[in-house]
Amino acid sequence: MTVEVHVVTPEREVWSGTAEQVIARGAEGELGILAGHVPLLVRLSIAPLRIQTEGGDWLMAVVDGGFLHVTSEEGRTRVDVLAAHAELAGEIDLQAARIRKEEAEVRLQSHATRLAEAEMASARAELAKAVARISAAG
Repeated sequence: MTVEVHVVTPEREVWSGTAEQVIARGAEGELGILAGHVPLLVRLSIAPLRIQTEGGDWLMAVVDGGFLHVTSEEGRTRVDVLAAHAELAGEIDLQAARIRKEEAEVRLQSHATRLAEAEMASARAELAKAVARISAAG
């Protein structure tokens, strides 16, 4: 049995199709979705998203938070990933992600005592986004 999957952002549908399973990182930890999963709504972390397609190949993407919503009706399971930003691994500029990671690390290390909490949170989020992109594209 398969799962119908839709990965969307406000700008576009990043990917849709059928899959054997979806593995995502929620705010409370990693979770896997298979056909027949109970309905669920989870807040996602900034992290890679893995989708095992019907043929058994793995599709990698990265999401910048958002939500994962699972519905199951009449024997059909659907997973909707709704994110502010999402990219497939093949769309990621790996060099740019590495540069963003280095810049975020320098910003956090050199300004840690002078940055306001909101600026620290922003720098940590930028670092998490860069690390997730490197992981997905790597």
